[in-house]
Amino acid sequence: MERGKNIALGVLLALFAAALALHPGESAEAARQGLRLCFETVLPSLFPFFVLSSLFLSTGAAARFGHALEGVMRPLFRLSGAGAGALVLGLAGGYPVGARTAAELYRRGSLTREEAERLLSFCNNAGPGFVMGICGGAVFGSVRAGALLCLIHAVSALLTGFLLSRPGRTPQASAARGGSFPAAPEPRAGLFPAAVRDSFAAAWSVCGFVVIFAVLLRLLSLILPPHPLLLGFAELTNGVLALSPDRGGFMTCAALLGWGGLSVHAQTLSVLEGTDLSPRRYFLGKAVQALLSLPLARLASMWLF
Repeated sequence: MERGKNIALGVLLALFAAALALHPGESAEAARQGLRLCFETVLPSLFPFFVLSSLFLSTGAAARFGHALEGVMRPLFRLSGAGAGALVLGLAGGYPVGARTAAELYRRGSLTREEAERLLSFCNNAGPGFVMGICGGAVFGSVRAGALLCLIHAVSALLTGFLLSRPGRTPQASAARGGSFPAAPEPRAGLFPAAVRDSFAAAWSVCGFVVIFAVLLRLLSLILPPHPLLLGFAELTNGVLALSPDRGGFMTCAALLGWGGLSVHAQTLSVLEGTDLSPRRYFLGKAVQALLSLPLARLASMWLF
């Protein structure tokens, strides 16, 4: 079984290398477009939220915020209040801010492994800037469409968290890892420089995935017709921009936002590196969120089309 996987991977890498050699011009142009997307969209929108999430945790603000929302997070999602920060930052900052915050909460002992994996299933979401600007503005030319897509995306994420948190017993405070919240914030000297340094490295790591997926999609488009579903399954932005501004496109857009795309999933796996968190629940959560988004979008489309 393992040998078969290694052979398949080797074949795919050989095909990729051959495609790069046969189409150097298209590959270079796709990489330039990916870098342009990074400089114009990804870094300006993602980097500040990475810094914010780091400071949110290291200054002790996450502990105070979590204590305040303990009574909401535990009955709804069977999570300690510490997870509220990852949920809010994930909804506000876009992929993969929520996953990065959840992983850091786990590293700091604020969440158990089971809690962190469950949180990953619904805390990693598209930001309102992307949904309103790209989906609402560029695709549908409508502020109302963008606002409805934001609402659908948030509601489907919360429903996913609620549904996937039902089995099992309600968790108690994370005593095994030192309590639900850190006892005290870290020393303040050097917090901001460290947050900027680490966040810049993380943001550039995300950009690397954006560029490589841009090249992969360009090479695949030379073989397969660029259908929006195929594009969006692999990379969200290209898939969304290929949609038609009608009811079907609106529903597909909501589902693609819920799924996120393979590029986003690769970015998420990169921010989980160094932990023993399994991505299985994360993938399950994104699939469930995509499915839940469809009926919600069908209902919301009545106000648009």
